Amino acid sequence: MRLPSIRLRVSDAYLTDGVVALVVLAVLYAPFVIPRESQPGPFSRWAWVFSATSALPLIWRRRFPLLCLLVIFASLFCYNQVHHAANQPIAWGMLVAAYSIAWGGRREQQIVVLLVVGGTALATSRSLTTSIIGVLTTTGAYVLGILARRREIRLQALAHRAGEMERERELDLARATTAERARIARDMHDILAHAVSLMVVQAEAGPVVVRTHPERAERAFEAIAGAGRDAMVQLRRMLGVLKDEQDLGMRAPQPTVAGLSGLVEQVGVTPGLTVGLQTEGEPRRLPADAEVAAYRIAQEALTNTLKHAAATRVTVRLQWRETDLMITVADDGGGGTGPAGSGNGLVGIRERAAACGGTAQAGPIPGGYRVTASLPYAPAGVIS
Repeated sequence: MRLPSIRLRVSDAYLTDGVVALVVLAVLYAPFVIPRESQPGPFSRWAWVFSATSALPLIWRRRFPLLCLLVIFASLFCYNQVHHAANQPIAWGMLVAAYSIAWGGRREQQIVVLLVVGGTALATSRSLTTSIIGVLTTTGAYVLGILARRREIRLQALAHRAGEMERERELDLARATTAERARIARDMHDILAHAVSLMVVQAEAGPVVVRTHPERAERAFEAIAGAGRDAMVQLRRMLGVLKDEQDLGMRAPQPTVAGLSGLVEQVGVTPGLTVGLQTEGEPRRLPADAEVAAYRIAQEALTNTLKHAAATRVTVRLQWRETDLMITVADDGGGGTGPAGSGNGLVGIRERAAACGGTAQAGPIPGGYRVTASLPYAPAGVIS
């Protein structure tokens, strides 16, 4: 697929250089076609030939710039030896060849060749004035070629840098997208796992107590309905964010530390499970992401207790320490001895804590299982 485009570019270059060669040839032949009174015709046929050979090699000026320059110089040298030749004050073919060799050849080789050609032209030209004009114009063309080459290099560097910046932007966007997908996956896992676990536990306990303790059965079914409604609200909000909805009604605030009391109360209706919330120290201000992380970490730890621990008591403790908030969720269940899970919950807890600059650990303790997480404070002071 790339070969035709390459051939097309090569053919276009030859076509362009062919046009340049024909234009230079037309300029060189002009004194022959329109002779002046000081130089009436007819002119030598060798003058016609050497004029042609000092222009036509420009067709290959891109691929063989040095050879093109040498052929044109040899043609001009021979042209100066021909009698009955039209006076050519400017060696147009030499100018184009000098420009071309400055564009793509080696700098040292270019300078040596141009010095040799310029010196020889100065020694063999028909007049001193013509020699000076030839040297100056050839040097000027060479300098223009160098400037054009440097400009092209700068443009290529800028284009390369722009391409690198665009690729970096795309990589940053891809990383941000991946991070956002991971965050959404964690949120959906926490929401669904907590709601489904709570509903399953309540549904299993309901038939057991429906005859002996109807009021507890009623609370269990209310807890199932409440958990389902809460999960639907949170999922609807999350889907609204994914669809970029502008309806403010679907943009409810994210849960924070202040919502932990409601979470504990929701889990506390589970039959056979006592859930407590303890707070130590004076509340401080947390960053917004740490507020959400604190709620989700406690939610995931309570969900694990419901799913795997077979516990009878669980305690959520918030310790507002000097530099961070320590969250501890401890139960008296079997912890890892329960049904095996995917492990995504504990991984999500560690990732949430790490994203906020904190740490998290989970593991068995004597008589139960414990999850701890440390989240640093915001620079601001105590909440009033």
